[in-house]
Amino acid sequence: MKTIDIIDKIENTHIASKPEFAYLLQYITDEELEILRKKAQKTSLEHFGNKIYIRGLIEFSSVCKNDCYYCGLRRSNKNAVRYRLSKEQILSCCNTGYKLGFRTFVLQGGEDAYYTDDVMCDIVKSIKSDYPDCAVTLSLGERSKESFKKLFYAGADRYLLRHETSDERHYGRLHPEEMSLENRKQCLFNLKDIGFQTGAGFMVGSPYQTYETLAEDLLFINELKPQMCGIGPFIPHKDTKFKNEKKGSVRLCLTLLSIIRLMQPDILLPATTALGTADSKGREKGILYGANVVMPNLSPVAHRADYSLYDNKICTGDEAAECIKCMSGRIKSIGYEIVTDRGDYKIRKKDDKNVQI
Repeated sequence: MKTIDIIDKIENTHIASKPEFAYLLQYITDEELEILRKKAQKTSLEHFGNKIYIRGLIEFSSVCKNDCYYCGLRRSNKNAVRYRLSKEQILSCCNTGYKLGFRTFVLQGGEDAYYTDDVMCDIVKSIKSDYPDCAVTLSLGERSKESFKKLFYAGADRYLLRHETSDERHYGRLHPEEMSLENRKQCLFNLKDIGFQTGAGFMVGSPYQTYETLAEDLLFINELKPQMCGIGPFIPHKDTKFKNEKKGSVRLCLTLLSIIRLMQPDILLPATTALGTADSKGREKGILYGANVVMPNLSPVAHRADYSLYDNKICTGDEAAECIKCMSGRIKSIGYEIVTDRGDYKIRKKDDKNVQI
């Protein structure tokens, strides 16, 4: 088995076997990684040009009912600062973002029972009424299919739900017993079935993870075929049981970004905040390895540090205007440009025309 042959296979067939994926991740050399990177960058440029889509991230609640072992917002963390944004505060964030050129707003929060279907549908409808040319992405965790339907018919366009790991045993070592990988996956399939542009994703370098479990993640991405996929290195939080674990490998994360780009050439692939936290040039590197989305923070500065999924998160003190100016300059320095665009997923039909969904 040669790693370069596996790279060629992924480029040509968009898939590999579990042993091939695991072998590639474990044994790829720096020279081979550069070959993979160039293939992924070329693929991204062919589909999106040098355009990078921006999403305005609004972290609206730090309250969560779950107790995921790796997350700083887990319910048993007594040191976490809990807050909720009102509808008016969320709309104010959207107003700020719209003036700065954002045309997608990402509402992300813990699994907070306060935000019922009625509350969230009202918020979504208000955003779509005030900003009809904008997309709304939700990241609210697991909900029933009926709940997802209500949010979709209220006007939500996209939904992000990272599966974190596709391996049942590994999932059980990262989450409490009441949480189920089966339910997590079913939620993702439900979202796609309803019509959401659906985003999955996983941590890279989480405790107990192996090359084989990462290979399982790639196979699940191939099965689900999400429109978006967010991956980032695991970063420990001081108030979790994994506080002394080492952070995930940036190199491995970049390798996986390139593999996913070759697997799904049209996928919307963020250079995540976690990647930028783990490496000062992480987001720029992510773009050069095939990513085409960045997500600056539109949350009120007073609460950014409180949305503490992991330690030392970047940009917690920057105003939105400062953040976008800085990011635009960084992206321009590597030959790319931020575009004012909803940045919808586009599928390539047989007649080779792009159609938005």
